[in-house]
Amino acid sequence: MFHRIFKLIFAGLIIVTGIWQMIEGYIGNGIFLILLSALPIFLYYKNEFILLAFLRLRKQDFPGAQKWLAYIKNPQTALVQKQQGYFNYLHGIMLSQTNLIQAEKYFKKAIELGLNMDMDLAVAKLNLAGVALTRRRKLEATNLLNEAKKLDKQNLLKEQITMMKDQMKKM
Repeated sequence: MFHRIFKLIFAGLIIVTGIWQMIEGYIGNGIFLILLSALPIFLYYKNEFILLAFLRLRKQDFPGAQKWLAYIKNPQTALVQKQQGYFNYLHGIMLSQTNLIQAEKYFKKAIELGLNMDMDLAVAKLNLAGVALTRRRKLEATNLLNEAKKLDKQNLLKEQITMMKDQMKKM
């Protein structure tokens, strides 16, 4: 994995080549190259390995998603800040199946770095509430559940939130 700035340099080189092709009279080649330069710019903001990991998670293939995330060796240099948030978010989701303590660390880091979608933020806070509940921190779990409920505008997590609140009442 290389530094994220190389994607922008590569896009710049493609644009310069496209302009050169237009100057030489090959207008079609130049237009194609300028349009092609959108791909590295898109991949600067949306990392290809994170996208592939999301596709694997959609199919519930946790080892496959872990394999794609393993290609990102140094997330601080290879990813922009929001992508680092999703990198940690994906690790948290995968670890929440096996190790809640490590998953808590990843979810907190993901919230700190930022997530684009409210739904992802709600899922992260719901998982953190579950971790807080298992550690008998009822007040923290209540606050996180309320935040998750506010962020869940489509009520996709309504069932999980009510189930967790019922578990909290039993404590």
